[in-house]
Amino acid sequence: MLAFALLTQIFWNRADLPKVTENSACLLSTPLHLGAMPTLWNTQSSRRNFIESGVLTTVLMGIPGAQAQEESSFHLALLSDTHIPADRSNEYRGFRPWENLKRVIPEVLAVEPESALINGDAARLTGEVEDYQELKKLLEPIAAHCPVSIGLGNHDHRDNFQQVMQPATENKAAIEDKHVVVMEHPSVRIVQLDSLLYVDKVAGLLGQDQRAWLEQFLKQADDRPIVFFVHHTLGEGDGDLLDTDRFFQILKPHRQVKAIFYGHSHVYEYGFREGKHLINLPAVGYNFSDAQPVGWLDARFHRKGVDLTLHATGGNKADDGRTTSLKWA
Repeated sequence: MLAFALLTQIFWNRADLPKVTENSACLLSTPLHLGAMPTLWNTQSSRRNFIESGVLTTVLMGIPGAQAQEESSFHLALLSDTHIPADRSNEYRGFRPWENLKRVIPEVLAVEPESALINGDAARLTGEVEDYQELKKLLEPIAAHCPVSIGLGNHDHRDNFQQVMQPATENKAAIEDKHVVVMEHPSVRIVQLDSLLYVDKVAGLLGQDQRAWLEQFLKQADDRPIVFFVHHTLGEGDGDLLDTDRFFQILKPHRQVKAIFYGHSHVYEYGFREGKHLINLPAVGYNFSDAQPVGWLDARFHRKGVDLTLHATGGNKADDGRTTSLKWA
């Protein structure tokens, strides 16, 4: 039976790879036992092997060669704003979010990512239990292939989400009432932040505790590139991330921080601020404008940048299949 919930930490570890120390790997939260790991784990033992090393859960990845740190890449499927409803026929602007995600699943499986990430607003509007139950069923095929990480946006409900996805309790000690995900890889560190403030209210907030954690995390970071994911847009409006400026002040001294991915606006676009790439992920559920695609990104992160290929399943498909390559500054 698949263990459904959230991917909290992934550790790639081999003797011939640069070692992730216990200090860096455990910054986020209390280490987790395998039996309580809050994740959708790959069940194909021929592709990954899972072991318990003390209380750490380690994923052994076959990345050959002494130069693996430079040459390896981390392959992710990036989704955002799926807005899955309990009612499969629910429709908005001519789109049916349940059917959209159903259509995306085989596309994701076809590219065989190492992990999949949903960057908030997983549920339709108010994060009902039944919404997450439908989401859970839809994600089963991906969960059988690779870990799935789900962040929280303003249309998610923290308690209902936890009830259905059943995250382990050990990871809640670091930041109370916030769910933060860290993925460790020799080529990149992926950090998924939590900007949920109020359910079904537009604005988002990291908050003091999460910002304090972030400062400590960055102070102890090594030289690997760091990429952040957060649901809310990074502007100055009332519906954006309300502590955006404080967020950037924390990031400013740390040159390892290379990019920030966000969703919320249902717009696909690229930007740049204070030395960081900004990537607005397209929505899976629906767009707000006919000019925008509906779909997801196939991402390959490496030490020097990331390659992002758009898979447009609806809306404006003009850039479907186009790859955008970003180089880290």
